Parts: sequence; C-alpha cells; structure tokens
Amino acid sequence: MAIRPVTPDDFDAWMPLWQGYQRFYKAEIPDAVSRTTWKRMLDPAEPIWSALAWKDGRALGMVNYIFHRSTWTTGDYCYLQDLFVDDAARGTGFGRALIEHVYEAAEQAGAARVYWLTHGTNATAMALYDRVADKSGFIQYRKMLP
Repeated sequence: MAIRPVTPDDFDAWMPLWQGYQRFYKAEIPDAVSRTTWKRMLDPAEPIWSALAWKDGRALGMVNYIFHRSTWTTGDYCYLQDLFVDDAARGTGFGRALIEHVYEAAEQAGAARVYWLTHGTNATAMALYDRVADKSGFIQYRKMLP
C-alpha cells in the first residue's frame, strides 16, 4: 500500500471513492460541488487536502481533510472530514493508514489537533477509531442554511 496526496491526474481514481462515500452515508452531493471540492484540493492556497491509498495500481481508499484556526490553541486544527475505503480493502489496514497519513500531515503543519465525526451507527469504523483516537464526548448540533 502507498498513500500519497492527490494530483490533477487522480480525478478518475478519487471520484468513485468519493461516490462510494456518499452512497455509504446516503448523501447526494451535486456534481458541481464535487468538482469544486476537487479543484480546491489541488489549489495550494486552499486549506483542504486529499490523499489516496493505492495498491497494485488501484486507489482503494481516500481521505479528505481541512486545516482551520481554533480559539483554543495557537496551532490550527485538522478536521478529517471524509474517510472511505473500498469494500475490497476493508479490514486490511487502509483506514488506519489513511488516518495516520492525516496525523503526519497535521504534525508537519504544526496543527494542535486532528478530529473527526462519524455516524453513531458506524460501529465498524468506531472499532478502529477507538483504537487510534479518544472520544471527545461532544455531540454535534447543526442547522442547514439556504
């Protein structure tokens, strides 16, 4: 397995994983939004990043993460927003390796924290997350805006 940041040539490898992630969470993100997200991930002026996990020339996992300021620390926080591993590679260490990739990127960027959310029904993922991070105890509230 090899993990590396996405390049402009990786769109066709990233998109099926991105769509798989959406199907998993029963989300429908408009194509225009996905394409804007992709462009942002390639723009060094943007705080959003993506990496793919490869094996035998095939992308089998992806992670998208965002750096942002915090009022609690001088170092930025790193929000691991999206993590997805293809069914063919689940349980083989891809998820953990992608999380470790984000930890390393965050440490190199001087971030003070890496954090993420998952759905309360995602028991399989939580079994991994319980081994690689601490639960914060916080509950998310949100309001969608027009």
